[in-house]
Amino acid sequence: MKRSLWIVILIVVLAGFAGFQQYSSWSLNKPKGNAEGRSEEASEGQSGGRPQGRSGGRSQGQSGRSGAVPVTVATVIQKSMPVQLTATGTVEAYATVSIRAQVGGVITKVSFTQGQDVKQGDPLFTIDPRPLEAALKQAEANLQRDTAQLQNSREQARRYAELVKKQYVSQEQFDQIKTNADALESVVDADKAAVENAKVQLSYCYIFAPVDGRTGSLQLNQGNLVRTNDATPLVVINQVNPIYVTFSLPEGNLPEIKARMAQATLKVLAILPQSPDNPEQGTLTFVDNAVDATTGTIKFKGTFANAGRRLWPGQFVKVLLNLSEQPNAVVIPFQAIQSGQDTQLVFVVKPDRTVEVRPIVVSRTLNGEAIVEKGLKPGETIVTDGQFLLSQGTRVQIKKGAES
Repeated sequence: MKRSLWIVILIVVLAGFAGFQQYSSWSLNKPKGNAEGRSEEASEGQSGGRPQGRSGGRSQGQSGRSGAVPVTVATVIQKSMPVQLTATGTVEAYATVSIRAQVGGVITKVSFTQGQDVKQGDPLFTIDPRPLEAALKQAEANLQRDTAQLQNSREQARRYAELVKKQYVSQEQFDQIKTNADALESVVDADKAAVENAKVQLSYCYIFAPVDGRTGSLQLNQGNLVRTNDATPLVVINQVNPIYVTFSLPEGNLPEIKARMAQATLKVLAILPQSPDNPEQGTLTFVDNAVDATTGTIKFKGTFANAGRRLWPGQFVKVLLNLSEQPNAVVIPFQAIQSGQDTQLVFVVKPDRTVEVRPIVVSRTLNGEAIVEKGLKPGETIVTDGQFLLSQGTRVQIKKGAES
């Protein structure tokens, strides 16, 4: 009995579960279909209604008004442009002097600080002069002694000359006295030379600046023992006013440079990386006497006053050598040029505000400007920015304040 009851309950539960599943499936499908229908109807109604028409018209109007491409333009100008050669140069001291001791001894005084500017003749070092002062005194004493002996010998020779005439002494005795006097003259001359040498040696104890310049690092301080002509200099002085800039150019430029130098002094510009708009100006003063066979270049030097000391030995600079001036050159900004398959192009803005793609021939560039040989006339307007959106006949809109 109980078993039959449980079977009936199980059948009822299964039947109820199956019915619930069917109802759930039907209820979910029915609302979805209605929502889709209402959505489609609403969509169709909005598409066919007046609001959509207003929106579409407004969009079309905006598209029509924004058809012009905004660009930046510049005017083709005509002016004189320098003909220049470009190279990388190295700044070199006008003169470099290594100070070395010419006598040995202890450094008793250093009269400058390292890195100080000195003038020609300024004292630098003092080496203990006492040994050489004693040597000078000794040489002077020898000179005085031999000078006294010479005077005595000359007096004897004078007396014997009178005696030999009266035949009171033999000729041989007179000749011996005269020979002694002549020998003492040579001894005195040697003593004078010894005194001069002692003075020179004593002067080496006092070292002075041979040129105007700037001192470098001090290698030996006061109290150190220095040797004669030591391999390590006491200090190095670099003359930086004026100063050299050394650079090399291909040997093919040499004939033109020599021809220009025969006509006038050539100007050289040294451009520092940190201030490219304010170059230092100098003149070409040196052409090497041989071409470097390994590189095919020749060395040049420009001399610069360097009043502001912006150039410093060992510095790298960009060098521009001015050969001449090209009058009435047609010039445009370099950024206006576009590259085609076989040529260079620019976009020329016509009076109706459309652009024309025009090929040009550029001879050279200088300081962000291009010199055009063919293809443009002064006064024409060209596009300098915004070219990537342009083609032949595109209408453009010039940005306000962007025309140069």
